[in-house]
Parts: sequence; structure tokens; C-alpha cells
Amino acid sequence: MSAELQVIRASEFVCLDAKQHLDFKASQKALQGLVEACRKRGLNRALLDLRGLPVLDKPHFTAAEVEVLANTFSDAGFTGRQRVAILYEHDFYGIIRDFTHFSRQRGLQVEAFLEYEKAATWLSGKQGEDTEVRRAVAVPISKSKKPPGKPVDGISRGNTTRKNARQ
Repeated sequence: MSAELQVIRASEFVCLDAKQHLDFKASQKALQGLVEACRKRGLNRALLDLRGLPVLDKPHFTAAEVEVLANTFSDAGFTGRQRVAILYEHDFYGIIRDFTHFSRQRGLQVEAFLEYEKAATWLSGKQGEDTEVRRAVAVPISKSKKPPGKPVDGISRGNTTRKNARQ
């Protein structure tokens, strides 16, 4: 039986713990500080620990503010080669989901986790492996003015089976 042992030293990533909600400007400054700390130390991994945050009666940020906060990482110099893991207990208003979505749109590797162990495992993975996200590109969709052509390989509209080539 084989086993794999990985040792993750605290010096391999930067961790930002949040125990209270910050206003928009302070949150933006904290995220910029996280990126700056990583850059100064030459690190490509960051853990944003939001487990200590209390639940609020209403969302703390609008979707537009969440997008600006997500853009803070790339604007401050974080790239798709680096990883940010978000550790959280609850996401009642979808703010963490939105943050990861907007970050991925900017080409960043951002994942959210409920468990520290899974976050640490993901952070310790090889940079650029399987989860690197490229910036989305808009693809215009227009309605064709030409009528549909002949079926390809015997598949026509409404027919979901492929004709056997031997028949």
C-alpha cells in the first residue's frame, strides 16, 4: 500500500482572517494588502478565511460592489497563475459565489471551500493544473437568414439516433 505525504508550511501561502465585516473601502484595501503581501514574498497562493464573520440581516455588498472587489485582485497584480482559496461557513446572500464568479471572469483561479483541509489541498496543488481559468471571451450570436442545410451523418432535427454506417 502506498501513501502520499504532503507538508504545507504556513510560509507557502498568505492567510487573511476576517472576524468582522469591513466597509467597502476597507475590504478593498484588505484585498489589495493580501495581493501585495503575496507579491512581496513571491507567493502564488492566498487563503481568505471568512469563517469568523457573523451573519447579517441583509447583504453587506451589492453585486456591483462584489464585482469591484473581485477585480481588485487582478487590478493589484494577481494573475491566473496564482490561487485564492476562500474559506467560509455560510453564503446566504450569494456574495461569495458572486465573488468567485467575477474573479473567474477576470481569469483568476479562485475557489470557495467550507472545509480548511479541502482548501489547503487545492492550494497545495501544482500551479496551472486542471483548474486554471482563462478570461471569458464574448461570442456574438446572430440568427442565420439561410434555411437549415442537409442533415450531417444521418442526424436530422428530431432524430436523435445515428444511422449505422453498415446499413
